[in-house]
Amino acid sequence: MKTLVGGGIAALVGVIGLSIYWKAFLQLLAGAIPVMLLLGGGLALYLGFDELKDTWKKEDAKVDEAPAEPAEATDDVEKYKTEISQLKKEIEGLKKEA
Repeated sequence: MKTLVGGGIAALVGVIGLSIYWKAFLQLLAGAIPVMLLLGGGLALYLGFDELKDTWKKEDAKVDEAPAEPAEATDDVEKYKTEISQLKKEIEGLKKEA
């Protein structure tokens, strides 16, 4: 309840302040908008350039990669197949115990 009353009072004082200092508010706004646009544009340029550098790095990494050897892949496949079969046997053993 205190927050609601405080917010109402602050809004009322703000409206009164804007009506009294309208020209000063417009001058402040006229000076602040170009600065905000300049800073926002600079940030957008920086982030865009940073993203562009990341895509360049990804493209370079793809070009530099050597293709994986099939022998290594088949060794890994066999290793995983044996591991899966061992785990299946272990699961069957646990099912029989329960």
